[in-house]
Amino acid sequence: MGQQYRVAVLPIVSARGLTKKFDDFEAVRGIDFEIARGEAFGFLGPNGAGKSSTMRMIGCVSPVTSGTLRLFDLDPATSGKEIRARMGVVPQQDNLDSELTVFDNLVVYGRYFDIPRAECKSRARELLDFVQLSDRADSRVEPLSGGMKRRLTIARSLINQPELLLLDEPTTGLDPQARHILWDRLYRLKQQGVTLVLTTHYMDEAEQLCDRLVVMDGGRIVAEGSPRELIAQHSTREVLELRFPAGTNAERARSVTDLGERHEILPDRILVYADDGESVLHEVHARGLSPESALVRRSTLEDVFLRLTGRSLVD
Repeated sequence: MGQQYRVAVLPIVSARGLTKKFDDFEAVRGIDFEIARGEAFGFLGPNGAGKSSTMRMIGCVSPVTSGTLRLFDLDPATSGKEIRARMGVVPQQDNLDSELTVFDNLVVYGRYFDIPRAECKSRARELLDFVQLSDRADSRVEPLSGGMKRRLTIARSLINQPELLLLDEPTTGLDPQARHILWDRLYRLKQQGVTLVLTTHYMDEAEQLCDRLVVMDGGRIVAEGSPRELIAQHSTREVLELRFPAGTNAERARSVTDLGERHEILPDRILVYADDGESVLHEVHARGLSPESALVRRSTLEDVFLRLTGRSLVD
């Protein structure tokens, strides 16, 4: 038999030693990552961590200071137009044209990519059906709900049939129902082979959507892996949340510091990390402590985030 060769599949995005400086400030400090075709990849981090600067470099709207960045095995510095033609972008704030109808927002945007008008109209009808806005095709943008506007923005980003979709906090400000509708649409896109790259402030969103993610802090990547891997590596199986009267957390915490593997004192509660939260709660009561409320829950990405960055997402 002849020798068999396996063809290497290049990542859709690859970064090595990637940095971004603004005068004397280094926003991104030499990070490495790869994003495979067809996966959903997330950037998490507090404000100022370097997420937005990294996303702008991936989006070919901000030049790389040093290091290497390749998209579709192309250099953004020399092939930015070609890369952007294969990419869709969903900005943090909707920037739809309020003077146009829902349908025309898609058609006009498609013309920027030199897509023939008839093809733009065909794609617009398909995309409005995909985001469940066909019945609003002739409506103006202004009266649409926040969730509808967000779905329209996503539809518009897909008019050029991108291989890579960048989403900056796609569901911020939406109610839970609208968020779940968007999650379903994004999951369907992933099933169709579209690569998703997103930033989000919602840990449940990252757990739902991301195959892999990185946590950034101070311009560096401090952890990388799947949501399940990160929780296993950086947290315990369960967390006990204890709420005591306002202003007494620091004092009460001294009585539970030897329980579990570690604890966090937050403004409104004490978190005790343990593999068996119920047994820890039993010991808390045995010591004569009477919290106003107690909750045993599984560890989440938010616990990982708190441990790695030392602060909550709202800080």
